[in-house]
Amino acid sequence: MPRHDSKPASDALALTPIAITRSCFNDKFGVPRQPGLTRYARADLIIQPPYNREDAFRGLDTASHLWLIFQFHEAVRAEWRPVVRPPRLGGNQKMGVFASRSPFRPNSLGLSVVRNEGLVQKGDHLALQISDHDLIDGTPILDIKPYLPFADSVPDAGLGWADTAPTERLEVVFLPEAEAQLAVLSPEHYPDLKLLITDIVSYDPRPSFRRGRDEARIYGAHLYDLNVRFRFVNDHSQKRVEVLTVC
Repeated sequence: MPRHDSKPASDALALTPIAITRSCFNDKFGVPRQPGLTRYARADLIIQPPYNREDAFRGLDTASHLWLIFQFHEAVRAEWRPVVRPPRLGGNQKMGVFASRSPFRPNSLGLSVVRNEGLVQKGDHLALQISDHDLIDGTPILDIKPYLPFADSVPDAGLGWADTAPTERLEVVFLPEAEAQLAVLSPEHYPDLKLLITDIVSYDPRPSFRRGRDEARIYGAHLYDLNVRFRFVNDHSQKRVEVLTVC
């Protein structure tokens, strides 16, 4: 009979980050649940030695999109569970972890397609700029690959329970105080900030079990070095999100 050997956990592969993410998202709350749900999310991937050589990225400038393999570094657990509760199913139905894109996985690895915004030198650091992403600040990037449209796009692919992008979005209203605060913020330091906030809160970042239960509660999301405070309003005729402050 064939022999099936398995290495103990102590012999697991050691992976060295190629880059560390400097993201507009400072914590998990408010991060899009998939890449591409907002065009206005920006990040710098700070290339780490010894990979910070421009030769290693030669030819990447022609790639419009990239595959990133990364670690869910804030979701690392000592033990893994075989089932998860995907938000797309309301947080009530269980699915196998390998049938989902949950961050709580055996090896805590993630995979995202992002838009390539180019390689730049920032002070002493070589940085790869990206957008349309779903990475929080500090995310370790384990590999970078070009997206190949002819090989990576499968038009007739399907999953069954999450075949289409979420289309339900809430109306977003910026109250006067938030509008005044946005008006004095530098577009250079906070590019497309109002559009980014709109995309994030319109998809309702709350956990599924909180939706419809706590409209009086005020939430906060940390974007760049700002705290965006907002609340959900349901007056029975219309559901909306009110952005209270951006400071």
